Amino acid sequence: MSEQLKFITQELKKEPFSKTYNLISFDSLEPLQLLQVLNDIIAVIDPKQKLDIREESPDQTAIRIFTTLRVLKYKPPNDDVSTFRAGLVQGDKLVIYPILEWLLTRVPDLQKRAYLARFLVKIDVPSEIMADEGIPDLYAQYEELMDQFKDLHKQAEKLRSSGFNTGEIRKDISNMEDEKEQLNKRIERLKRKVESHPNSQTMMNVARNLRLERDKEKKLAEQRQEQATLIQHEEQKIRRLQQQLHDQRQTSVGANPDTLLQRLEEETRTNKYIVTERLPKDITGRRKTLQDLQRVVAEPAMGHSDLDQLNSQISELNSEINQLMEKRMLASRDPDDKSNLFRQQASIIAHKKEAAVETYRGLRDEYNHIQQEIEQKRDMIKEQGGGEVLKGEDFKRYVNKLRSKSTIYKKKRQEIAEIRAEVGVLSRTEEILRQRDENMNMQLSALENKKGVAGYRQTQEDLEKVSSVKSEYDDRKGKTLEDMSDMVTRMNRKIAEKKGALAPIIKELRPLRQRNTELTAIFEEKKHSYETANAGLESNMAKLEQEVRGYHEECKQEESRYHYLNCMIRMIEMQQQKVADEMKAYTSSDPYTRKKTFRELYQRKVQEQENLGKGLREQQKTVRESHGPSMTQMKMWKDLERLMECKRQCMERNAGMTAQGISSYGEAPPAVLEDDRLVL
Repeated sequence: MSEQLKFITQELKKEPFSKTYNLISFDSLEPLQLLQVLNDIIAVIDPKQKLDIREESPDQTAIRIFTTLRVLKYKPPNDDVSTFRAGLVQGDKLVIYPILEWLLTRVPDLQKRAYLARFLVKIDVPSEIMADEGIPDLYAQYEELMDQFKDLHKQAEKLRSSGFNTGEIRKDISNMEDEKEQLNKRIERLKRKVESHPNSQTMMNVARNLRLERDKEKKLAEQRQEQATLIQHEEQKIRRLQQQLHDQRQTSVGANPDTLLQRLEEETRTNKYIVTERLPKDITGRRKTLQDLQRVVAEPAMGHSDLDQLNSQISELNSEINQLMEKRMLASRDPDDKSNLFRQQASIIAHKKEAAVETYRGLRDEYNHIQQEIEQKRDMIKEQGGGEVLKGEDFKRYVNKLRSKSTIYKKKRQEIAEIRAEVGVLSRTEEILRQRDENMNMQLSALENKKGVAGYRQTQEDLEKVSSVKSEYDDRKGKTLEDMSDMVTRMNRKIAEKKGALAPIIKELRPLRQRNTELTAIFEEKKHSYETANAGLESNMAKLEQEVRGYHEECKQEESRYHYLNCMIRMIEMQQQKVADEMKAYTSSDPYTRKKTFRELYQRKVQEQENLGKGLREQQKTVRESHGPSMTQMKMWKDLERLMECKRQCMERNAGMTAQGISSYGEAPPAVLEDDRLVL
């Protein structure tokens, strides 16, 4: 109930309802308010139902809601119609809540149904009015218009579902017209441009031939694609036939003609049973279901009176069926009637045959489905460049090869791990050497500053750059050597100025550089020890992880073994309990308990089968003993029948000859009729 209320309140908060109910406020609504909520939801589905229920009487409200729910084909949860009506009139929550949930779950479908109901629900015309002149014609015209409305509505639904829209179509038409105008203008412009060319006609012919050849090439490509598709289908068919041939050969290995004939006979009997007995029953059942559905569709919408009448008819028929079944059971209890046992056996065998046929059909469908999946997998493997699916010894060899490769892969992976560790060490060594190179450069810079030639290398690089710039400038502008010397003098002067400006700053940086060098040495020492310890810990951690993984696998194996043994122990205990119960029941002095044991049950069944076999053997003996006399009697009856037929023919022939006054022997006929009998 809480989930139902939650769903109803959430749906009522959405558009177009926009209700601000929560679980508590909605559950505390009065019956009249609850009926108003139901009416508001129905009004969203059918706008004609929008009104305030306080403006009409409760009877009118109930009749209107009943009629709407009948049109919407709502079925009450229980079959008690009177209780449902009373609950709906009184605004009972147990009746209203399921209706609200049912309406809110399918609002769009119900809106469509309500719209169609306005045009498709037939009007009930009384018989006395239908007897008036002209009314039947009008009603027939009304039904024709209703059929036309159905067809037009179906066409409209198809057009809506096809994705076409009039606005979009108009827009596409206008765009196509604009494109057409642009293409016409472009064609005119190209024509004017081509006409000015001296060889325009020749070029047009060449272009036309090119277009024709391209069209032909496109058609050939399509044909090639079709041929490739056909070839692929034929290859699939060939593979399927080869697989069938392989399966037939596999099944025929070690077989002889007798087994093959027996197998074919079994398949023939199975197929014959399916065709002659099973399929006609299925077809008859499907036809009956189709006729029932057509009859239900053809019938008009029924009211509550019709439903009550049908329910009364159903109850009467059920009572008649129960009476007939009781009579049949009383008739089947005749102890002298031995055919009841044979009927039971025949019905059991028929049920077994039907179950076997259903199992056979299911297995055959599953086999066909698996074959299709195999074909699809083979096609996928072939498209992805894979080989044929291995079977038998080839698959075993392939598995052994994979195992050997897996072993090699594990060794290579271990080697890769070692190489990665070594690469880490070498990269660290490279970084250390690079830092040392930087330190050496810094030391050289410090040495230059100490000797008073600070920035010599930088100055040399600047001079090289200046010389390159100078050469470029000389190549471009052709300056003279005097300009170059002036430029060098100017640069030297600038260098001297920079040295003078940097001299006090360099003096301040010297102790800081020395301190930096000491700290760098300490940092490098600490970093080296850290990296050494980290490498050792990582190697130990890898070994520990491998050991933990192995222990996890062992735990899983032992846990699965524990569960398996626990299940086996439970099964054995249950079997022991069954054996103990059987022994207890067998040794019990209570005859009713003894009858429940499997021993007594199977002994009783064996006794029944022995009695049945004894009766069948006696019947067989009786049939064998009476076979000879019965055949003699049947032969005598056939001879008598032949003699009587001959007499009848002679009588008819002689009667005809007597009427003509002619005898076949030239004298009086040998046979005459006396007292309506034939005398020879």
